[in-house]
Amino acid sequence: MKVFVIAGEPSGDRLGAALMAGLRALVPGVRFDGVGGEAMATEGLESRFPMSDLSVMGLVEVLPRLSLLRRRIRETAEGIARIGPDVVVTIDSPDFCLRVLRQARAARPALPTVHYVAPSVWAWRPGRAARMAPLVDHVLALLPFEPPYMQAAGMSCDFVGHPVVAEPRPSAAEIAALRADVPGRVLLVLPGSRRGEITRLAPRFGSALAGILPEGMRVLVPSVAAQAEVMRAEVARWSVPAQVLTEPRAKRAAFEIAEFALAASGTVSLELAASDTPMVIAYDVNPISRMIAERMVRLDTVTLVNLVSETRAVPECIGARCTPDVISRTLRALMQDPEAQAAQRAAMRETLIRLGQGQEVPGLRAARSLLGFLEERPGKG
Repeated sequence: MKVFVIAGEPSGDRLGAALMAGLRALVPGVRFDGVGGEAMATEGLESRFPMSDLSVMGLVEVLPRLSLLRRRIRETAEGIARIGPDVVVTIDSPDFCLRVLRQARAARPALPTVHYVAPSVWAWRPGRAARMAPLVDHVLALLPFEPPYMQAAGMSCDFVGHPVVAEPRPSAAEIAALRADVPGRVLLVLPGSRRGEITRLAPRFGSALAGILPEGMRVLVPSVAAQAEVMRAEVARWSVPAQVLTEPRAKRAAFEIAEFALAASGTVSLELAASDTPMVIAYDVNPISRMIAERMVRLDTVTLVNLVSETRAVPECIGARCTPDVISRTLRALMQDPEAQAAQRAAMRETLIRLGQGQEVPGLRAARSLLGFLEERPGKG
């Protein structure tokens, strides 16, 4: 069995790695090709080009990289045509992945296609599901309320659970090693995993911390290895001392020992939920992208913990409110309010249960769903 898999950012890379592991457990001898990052490399994928070429967020931010992105789309579609896979799995990054599928389907109309991570049509641009349907046969959904949206557009879809419920917890030795280096109270600061996010948010986050840290509280800043230099350069400008962590074991331990967190919007809110860490979420994009997004977004929250738990327990500083002053006030209020912290922890527990905690691991569920789709699809074989 040959599987061509494409991931465009770190969260997709982790999903791809878990799916690859699940497929390998169910289909010995399965072969992989495609595009991915560090996690998928550990499962044996030799990426056709660096995944970081695709890790860009925002409508305006894409413009300087259009030429590169177009070339990568063409190269990826040509690679699919050359190897003739049994299925193509695209993971998140729909702007890139659907363009690849359009070219790949033009060359091979019957090509089986699976998309991992349903587009958030419940939040904005509801027409995306209908536009996906001619290119995507089957969807693997991370959130339990997503399948009906995909099925209504004509695609089959299974909720397969979110990988955060299966990610390894730090060992006692890992925690002790970090504690030896970082005693006392810890604030986790996470300005994002993409270069643009880091350069846009890290200065605001650093300014927000000035004057509000309790005595003895240390600041830890986990970073993906690919953006470590950018992160260190930004953190070096902060008026408060902070330590950037890139080693995976240290990052896992940091989530476990943190008392509070200030984080960019995204999957990281679920990682913080898994570590039971109360948080403030702050995020902004380019002003033009923000203006466009504000007209399109249909929800009053962007935080997955709030959405899945059906609460608004996690405070947000989004868009025009993503300023050092507002972030500072919001974070200080959380630190001083035990009832708010308890409400967050209750919402986190409910979120993890709804995302599949205690069930079969999501990577294996995703692999079973993919294989079931291939077995049941019309005209198979």
